[in-house]
Amino acid sequence: MKKILVVDDEHDICDFVQSFFQERGYAVVTASSGEDALVAIKNEKPDLVLLDIKMKGMDGIAALKHIKDMDKNIKVVMVTAMEEQERMDEACRLGACEYITKPLVLDNLENAVEKNIK
Repeated sequence: MKKILVVDDEHDICDFVQSFFQERGYAVVTASSGEDALVAIKNEKPDLVLLDIKMKGMDGIAALKHIKDMDKNIKVVMVTAMEEQERMDEACRLGACEYITKPLVLDNLENAVEKNIK
């Protein structure tokens, strides 16, 4: 079973995305901060990470750097509330495979996961 890690400091979003993908046969774990995401990656070894950019504490860009240091092959899809081209370009340079914007459109979210999960 493929495993997804959802990282967002908004618990409602984590719960919603977790339910959505569990119904589609994925194992889903959540983290509410960049720091928690690093622990989850170490312990859970997800196939793909959905990573929010704007979070309290360690933001998604900093978390992405650490994630890629831990495992350069892990797929990371960035999630952002607004299109910030400069930050998205930086995320792509750091190894994010793509990004999607909030509010989340379920078809876009599902397509991004299916396209990038191993």
